[in-house]
Amino acid sequence: MPGVLLIEAMAQLGGVLAILSGQDKTEKIPYFMGIDEARFRHPVRPGDTLTITMTTKVVRGSTWKMAGEIHVGSKRVCEALIMAMIA
Repeated sequence: MPGVLLIEAMAQLGGVLAILSGQDKTEKIPYFMGIDEARFRHPVRPGDTLTITMTTKVVRGSTWKMAGEIHVGSKRVCEALIMAMIA
Protein backbone atom coordinates (compact mmCIF):
# COMPACT_ATOMS: atom_id res chain seq x y z
CA MET A 1 0.00 0.00 0.00
CA PRO A 2 1.45 3.41 -0.88
CA GLY A 3 2.66 5.48 2.05
CA VAL A 4 0.40 8.38 1.10
CA LEU A 5 -2.64 6.16 1.77
CA LEU A 6 -1.27 5.19 5.17
CA ILE A 7 -0.86 8.89 6.04
CA GLU A 8 -4.36 9.64 4.70
CA ALA A 9 -5.83 6.93 6.93
CA MET A 10 -4.09 8.41 9.98
CA ALA A 11 -5.21 11.93 9.05
CA GLN A 12 -8.85 10.86 8.70
CA LEU A 13 -8.79 9.02 12.02
CA GLY A 14 -7.11 12.03 13.63
CA GLY A 15 -9.92 14.27 12.35
CA VAL A 16 -12.52 11.97 13.89
CA LEU A 17 -10.56 11.94 17.17
CA ALA A 18 -10.39 15.74 17.26
CA ILE A 19 -14.10 16.21 16.52
CA LEU A 20 -15.27 13.60 19.03
CA SER A 21 -12.86 14.83 21.73
CA GLY A 22 -13.74 18.52 21.37
CA GLN A 23 -16.15 20.40 23.61
CA ASP A 24 -18.21 21.80 20.74
CA LYS A 25 -20.07 18.97 19.01
CA THR A 26 -21.65 21.18 16.31
CA GLU A 27 -20.88 20.49 12.68
CA LYS A 28 -17.17 21.13 12.37
CA ILE A 29 -14.79 20.17 9.59
CA PRO A 30 -11.23 18.95 10.23
CA TYR A 31 -8.59 20.36 7.88
CA PHE A 32 -5.31 18.51 7.44
CA MET A 33 -2.47 20.99 8.04
CA GLY A 34 0.72 18.99 7.97
CA ILE A 35 2.81 15.99 8.79
CA ASP A 36 6.10 15.64 10.65
CA GLU A 37 8.50 12.81 11.40
CA ALA A 38 6.83 10.28 9.09
CA ARG A 39 8.57 6.91 9.11
CA PHE A 40 7.70 3.91 6.97
CA ARG A 41 9.28 0.89 8.64
CA HIS A 42 7.95 -2.07 6.63
CA PRO A 43 5.95 -2.54 3.42
CA VAL A 44 2.20 -3.14 3.65
CA ARG A 45 0.89 -5.83 1.31
CA PRO A 46 -2.61 -6.50 -0.04
CA GLY A 47 -4.58 -8.52 2.50
CA ASP A 48 -2.77 -7.08 5.53
CA THR A 49 -5.03 -5.94 8.37
CA LEU A 50 -4.05 -2.50 9.65
CA THR A 51 -4.48 -1.34 13.24
CA ILE A 52 -4.33 2.46 13.40
CA THR A 53 -3.89 4.33 16.69
CA MET A 54 -3.93 8.09 17.16
CA THR A 55 -2.97 9.92 20.36
CA THR A 56 -3.56 13.60 21.07
CA LYS A 57 -0.27 15.37 21.87
CA VAL A 58 -1.05 19.12 21.84
CA VAL A 59 -4.24 21.16 21.48
CA ARG A 60 -3.93 24.92 21.02
CA GLY A 61 -7.27 26.53 20.26
CA SER A 62 -8.60 24.80 17.16
CA THR A 63 -5.21 23.33 16.17
CA TRP A 64 -4.45 19.73 17.08
CA LYS A 65 -1.20 17.77 16.95
CA MET A 66 -1.56 14.00 17.12
CA ALA A 67 0.82 11.05 17.02
CA GLY A 68 -0.20 8.11 14.89
CA GLU A 69 1.02 4.56 14.47
CA ILE A 70 -0.03 1.80 12.12
CA HIS A 71 0.60 -1.84 12.96
CA VAL A 72 0.21 -5.05 10.99
CA GLY A 73 -0.11 -7.66 13.69
CA SER A 74 2.53 -6.73 16.27
CA LYS A 75 4.82 -5.08 13.70
CA ARG A 76 4.84 -1.26 13.52
CA VAL A 77 4.83 -0.34 9.83
CA CYS A 78 4.31 3.44 9.94
CA GLU A 79 4.37 6.36 12.36
CA ALA A 80 3.89 10.11 11.99
CA LEU A 81 2.85 13.34 13.69
CA ILE A 82 -0.31 14.79 12.13
CA MET A 83 -1.49 18.39 12.48
CA ALA A 84 -5.10 19.39 11.88
CA MET A 85 -7.35 22.39 12.43
CA ILE A 86 -11.02 22.11 13.31
CA ALA A 87 -13.17 24.87 11.79
